[in-house]
Amino acid sequence: MKKVILAPDSFKGTMSSIKVCDIMEEKIKKFFPLAEVIKIPVADGGEGTVDSFLKAVGGTKVRVKVSGPYFETIDSFYGILPDGKTAVIEMAAAAGLPLVENRKNPLSTTTYGVGELIRHAVLNGCRNIIIGLGGSCTNDGGAGLAAALGVKFYDDVGKEFVPVGGTLSRIERIDISEMQNLSGLTVTAMCDVNNPLCGENGAAKVFGPQKGADEETAELLDRNLRHFADVIRSQFGKDIADIPGAGAAGGMGAGVAVFLNAGLKQGIDVVLDTVEFDRLLDRADLVFTGEGKIDGQSLRGKVVYGVAARAKKHGVPVVAVAGDIGDDIEEIYKLGVSAIVSINRMAIPFEMARHRSEKDLALTMETIMRLISLNAAT
Repeated sequence: MKKVILAPDSFKGTMSSIKVCDIMEEKIKKFFPLAEVIKIPVADGGEGTVDSFLKAVGGTKVRVKVSGPYFETIDSFYGILPDGKTAVIEMAAAAGLPLVENRKNPLSTTTYGVGELIRHAVLNGCRNIIIGLGGSCTNDGGAGLAAALGVKFYDDVGKEFVPVGGTLSRIERIDISEMQNLSGLTVTAMCDVNNPLCGENGAAKVFGPQKGADEETAELLDRNLRHFADVIRSQFGKDIADIPGAGAAGGMGAGVAVFLNAGLKQGIDVVLDTVEFDRLLDRADLVFTGEGKIDGQSLRGKVVYGVAARAKKHGVPVVAVAGDIGDDIEEIYKLGVSAIVSINRMAIPFEMARHRSEKDLALTMETIMRLISLNAAT
């Protein structure tokens, strides 16, 4: 075996995709020390997205102070890829749940700092922006982001303000005349949900509870997002309410679509395009992918599906390694996966298994590589 590609997702709650890649590489090198191992740690747009991209293709991390979820000054960052023109921004670095911990309140949190990250990247010469929409603590529809880029929001008495989730209903007029010049800028949003902006499947009702919203608050947030969509439709003729993915990250999917003309794409496709995965597949002998659990959801544009679909076109076999395997996965074999292997070695609850996940992954990879080396020797 001369060339192996590793493209796993993280195993949620146990191992980052970078850690999974490192463990896989160690075991591959044990049996095939001369093999070329290409590591592509995959992130879903939330925490770790910048690090995953930098690990996969190189680049630099830029550190900058921005406004946090409650407009306080915080230390944040983004990545610039080796071309010097592409910035990778994870919204969680300025508006993520870990930044609020025991003070969650989607009525008051803002994406303003995310806009500041974008502004800094543009002034730094970046012309391509990749934004990870994941792990947000906000529900402001991206209005804060827009305000940081010069968009002005006015209430019914003509007073300018920066809307948050709880005050979107106050917006009467939006002025984009002084918005930062973003001509020539290409923005791509990593978005792994297809929820609309409003309604029972919208941002507030589906994701609001994990951000601290009770039922009454979620209803209020939903009404406010609908008002926001109505104002945008009235002023700009753009209907953002039902765009697939508009409800991602507290409605930020809608915000980046309308204010930045961003394309909303599956996170795995953004990653694979950026690292030129199809080119890397040339002369590859095997691809390892995986995630915490492989089930029916894995067939809906998730990491394993995305990797396998591309590898199949090039005739490269794919082994998927998972923490758990569901019952409804037979279709995935038709999509390009050659084998699925679970790292679970004992019938124990997840809370116990998670503490031995690294060890179990290493042992499982060793078993797989023994089989491959035996086959290579015959």
